[in-house]
Amino acid sequence: MGAQQSGVYITNKSDRYTLRNPCLYLVSGRCQIPLPTKLGPSESGNTLFSGVTGRGSVGVFTYDLYDPTTDGADKKIAVMFSVPLDHRLFSNWCAVGVFDKNTNCDNALYRKMYYHNERGFVRGKADGHDLTQTFGDVTVEHSMTTFSVATHIYVYAAANS
Repeated sequence: MGAQQSGVYITNKSDRYTLRNPCLYLVSGRCQIPLPTKLGPSESGNTLFSGVTGRGSVGVFTYDLYDPTTDGADKKIAVMFSVPLDHRLFSNWCAVGVFDKNTNCDNALYRKMYYHNERGFVRGKADGHDLTQTFGDVTVEHSMTTFSVATHIYVYAAANS
């Protein structure tokens, strides 16, 4: 079985927030292209993960939602992904959520988003359909294919915020 790669495309469709201070926690795999350090309103970026021998790419990443009107970030988005090496035995899973700014990007967050009840996030088996989570004026949308090729994440903020 050849090397598996997972591309993640992130689009900030917010006219208010800047995504910054990315943090990544990998359970398995490698980051080939780092997360963009900052994505302002209407900006896009990408990252690339690759699986390791016998395992896929699995982890979670976060971005602070920086609000220039308050010169701070009081929340962050989190994205959990699990892209196994062998799709005959396992499925792709993903989750997106909006959390308090003090939420750490670590094994505890990964386990919460992978195993626990959905509180503050939404999780699903990847099938090409969107997962959407709204918290206040922020909506995070995630779409992932059943293959190990690409996933797309959109961040929106309400126009009247």
